[in-house]
Amino acid sequence: MDETYDVVVIGGGAAGLSGALALGRARRSVAVVDDGTPRNAPAHEMHNYLGRDGTPPAQLLADGRAEVAGYGVALVDDRVTGVGGSVGAFTVDLAGGRVLRARRLLVTTGLSDELPEIPGVRELWGTDVLHCPYCHGWEVRDRPIGVVATGPMSLHQAQLWRQWSTDVVLFQHTADAPEGEVADALAARGVRVVPGEVAGLETDGGRLTGVRLASGEVVPRAAVVVAPRFTARSAVLTGLGLDAVPFRMGEAVVGSHVPVDARGATAVPGVWAAGNVADPAAQVVSSAAAGLWAGAQLNADLVAEDTRFAVEVMRAQSDPEFGQAWWEDRYRSHERSVWSGRVNDVLATEAADLPPGRALDAGAGEGGDAVWLARRGWEVTALDVSRTALDRAAAAAAEAGVALETRRADVTAWEPGEERWDLVTASFLHFLPDRRDDVLRRLASAVAPGGTLLVTAHDGSDLHGAVQRPGLPEWYATGEQMAAVLDSADWAVEVAEARPRTARGHEHGSVHVADAVLRARRRQSSSSRV
Repeated sequence: MDETYDVVVIGGGAAGLSGALALGRARRSVAVVDDGTPRNAPAHEMHNYLGRDGTPPAQLLADGRAEVAGYGVALVDDRVTGVGGSVGAFTVDLAGGRVLRARRLLVTTGLSDELPEIPGVRELWGTDVLHCPYCHGWEVRDRPIGVVATGPMSLHQAQLWRQWSTDVVLFQHTADAPEGEVADALAARGVRVVPGEVAGLETDGGRLTGVRLASGEVVPRAAVVVAPRFTARSAVLTGLGLDAVPFRMGEAVVGSHVPVDARGATAVPGVWAAGNVADPAAQVVSSAAAGLWAGAQLNADLVAEDTRFAVEVMRAQSDPEFGQAWWEDRYRSHERSVWSGRVNDVLATEAADLPPGRALDAGAGEGGDAVWLARRGWEVTALDVSRTALDRAAAAAAEAGVALETRRADVTAWEPGEERWDLVTASFLHFLPDRRDDVLRRLASAVAPGGTLLVTAHDGSDLHGAVQRPGLPEWYATGEQMAAVLDSADWAVEVAEARPRTARGHEHGSVHVADAVLRARRRQSSSSRV
């Protein structure tokens, strides 16, 4: 089953969870996909996060996951294998086989630290082998520290780490010997330069004791500093044409990143990025801040789109000519189905025990309901304003091995004439209040004596949940309001209620919504009144 969200966050670290928190609190439908391989997993504690200094990274993530889950954010423990689509219709493929759809993406996949190939470095990474003095300097203050010259940032590192210890050694390793002003600066700060290539690290009981040179000499040290290459974890974005570019600190290229603008948006419309994948120099607290900012900007972008869509829906409902073209364009712009292709839950429940006869599906769309009825023995007429939608419905019926009559018509102007159906159903066919009652009367007039009228709509309470509905509360009638249109002398109202369900399919997969349901039976002695 596909699941659709406003935003899928790829990466569940500080940046991803902070973005998800902002979006969840904004009542957006959000899924966070994370494979459980955080960059800072080797570290025992994180620092410089006000109020959380000294907190184990795993504890921060556990607390963050609990917080975002409290706002309805779906947490998906899986690995993203590919991303496709475009703004408004992204697809996120997971290793476990699931496919998530998203209107927008927030990429917070972080980076990989490419360490120098020195024996012992990888084993002690994050404990006694370090790179950031702001992250770890306090913990090794006043202890013997060695800086291995593995890149253009090593000289700068040696001066920085001197702030935390008076005993700092720069191992020349494979770099050229410092000269001129650089050598003078090191000497002035008391940083001793040790020539010769580093052959490996010496340990005792899993802790660093010294640095072994190629000559065999061992220089005692309690901590070693290296300069890794910061490589953005951006491979999943290649399907969108989004590639990482070199990341510079001053004149030196020290890795790669995905560039973003001031809003956190990438060059691909609809894709945002935050945290180390965009800024390799970001610490946990700044990654969290970037995620929060990106989440807020994403929500603003979605609000603008929601507003445009609401205006289009309002015009489509009030201007039949525009409405017909709008629906046609909406279906044509989706290579796959706009809707889920599954039968509506209410229809499946309410029609399960009805004896098959003639059925009219008004606003049939791509035929999910109509095909379900046909497979149960009904003779079905599918009515819709879009030819593209009806063609897809006919194709779905042919694939299911059933017959389906399709008729293109605008239900606001359609007249049943002398035809009558044993079941007239409409699922999520919405109109502005000044036309809604008239449409309902038209549908009711097409029901044969003894037949059933079944209407399912979005209840107005959906406007107060995480599922975004276009328009104002008065656009959405309750079951009781729809029932009031029917003449009680001609109709027996069997169901008129708000029915809770869990959103799924083309909506998304984790929140509770409500459907307005009307089921009424036309009396056998019914007059021509509705």
